[in-house]
Amino acid sequence: VFNAKTAELLSHHQVEIKQEFPREGWVEQDPKEILNSVYECVEKTCEKMKQLNINIANIRAIGVTNQRETTVVWDKTTGEPLYNAIVWLDLRTQSTVERLLKRIPGKNKTFSKFKTGLPLSTYFSAVKLRWLLDNVEEIRKAVEDRRAMFGTIDSWLIWSLTGGKNGGIHCTDVTNASRTMLFNIHSLEWDPELCKFFDIPMEILPNVRSSSEVYGLMVCFPVFKSGALTGVPISGCLGDQSAALVGQMCFQDGQAKNTYGTGCFLLCNTGQKSVFSEHGLITTIAYKMGRDKPAFYALEGSVAIAGAVVRWLRDNLGIAKTSQEVEKLAADVGTSYGCYFVPAFSGLYAPYWEPSARGIICGLTQFTNKSHIAFAALEAVCFQTREILDAMNKDCGIPLSQLQVDGGMTNNKILMQLQSDILCIPVVKPSMPETTALGAAMAAGAAEGVGVWSLNPGDLTAVTCERFEPQINPEESEYRYARWKKAVMKSMGWETSESPNGKPK
Repeated sequence: VFNAKTAELLSHHQVEIKQEFPREGWVEQDPKEILNSVYECVEKTCEKMKQLNINIANIRAIGVTNQRETTVVWDKTTGEPLYNAIVWLDLRTQSTVERLLKRIPGKNKTFSKFKTGLPLSTYFSAVKLRWLLDNVEEIRKAVEDRRAMFGTIDSWLIWSLTGGKNGGIHCTDVTNASRTMLFNIHSLEWDPELCKFFDIPMEILPNVRSSSEVYGLMVCFPVFKSGALTGVPISGCLGDQSAALVGQMCFQDGQAKNTYGTGCFLLCNTGQKSVFSEHGLITTIAYKMGRDKPAFYALEGSVAIAGAVVRWLRDNLGIAKTSQEVEKLAADVGTSYGCYFVPAFSGLYAPYWEPSARGIICGLTQFTNKSHIAFAALEAVCFQTREILDAMNKDCGIPLSQLQVDGGMTNNKILMQLQSDILCIPVVKPSMPETTALGAAMAAGAAEGVGVWSLNPGDLTAVTCERFEPQINPEESEYRYARWKKAVMKSMGWETSESPNGKPK
């Protein structure tokens, strides 16, 4: 919850959501658990507000932000999900992608680039939805019976929070729609040709709205009897990376931010024109702040694994019990001692779009220990950002003079210093890292009919920031980056499609 006049964070609550890995490369979440975590966060935050003597009747609008591309299909008559949510970085659709590629002349991955801004990849929702239709009998049947609804997490939440099977609103916003591969980013409508190509029935798709307008009103939660926010409008909706761009106040052409979450996402506002990358970046919708307002576009570099590598060191290798401990191990040695880690667990995204890559750790010697590996993992996040920043500088023509950053990992000071060293430019971090939530709050508060938040640059409060300046010489930085690039080449072409028994070849 934010103060609409000062953008100050008043209260918050968070719950970690379980990820399920039913098979190698598969990543799922339970849509009911996601919904219940929202109920719990709302209730707990409202309780905290009362303890602070803030009247929750002052909450004027609700904004939703979500991990994009994660795909859910549910039954509109029962309100129940028909399968787990397939998470954005899931890889099960690799064979679906290969099958679809065979139908495109010259197997051109960028066949829809000028309509959607996206390459054909396991990453986007259309191929996940295609997989569900091909493999889940219940979903196929629900589509035939006209009971099925498709959405990304924002749609599932808004539908559920505005009444679900009793009149819930089935909608999404342009930023989330632009990540499905079914949406024309120029006409701002679902594209009949693409729906036909993926063989997806258009009636299951949500209505596409702007990022800032009243979609519907919150209904009383069935789980809790209090329904603290009943009747409050839900009036903001932005995919998480767009929300962070708004929260970082990047409203000017050429302003950019990098968010360090599970993955890493660098977005640069390109204004009201869509810029198509020659260097492996994708074109996406940044925001559309109102029904009658223009859409703004962004160039985006997406890295699949950032914070997830720290989680992996903690949960899979057990080299640390907490994420903070990983930072401490890295700090203890202050070098990777020539060890390089390419965390291509889900293939490589930008700028390579190489699904056959897999994670590697190379340059190991008898001297290497877990602290060096922890350092190499943090350095990997920084090198991946450098690759997409290089691509962005080539596409935009004006190199960034500093990088604005946000997201959970930015609390890691070692990482932020490393990032500045590897980019050879200052890294600037707002003192309040919840920029994504702030962006959703700004969109909700600025909506027509709510009007409690001004988006005029003159009215926006200057945010206090922490700056990290480069501390190593550029030659050393270049040398380490060149070695990293060599490691990336070694990670490619590792995996082929599955063999018939479902095990990787």
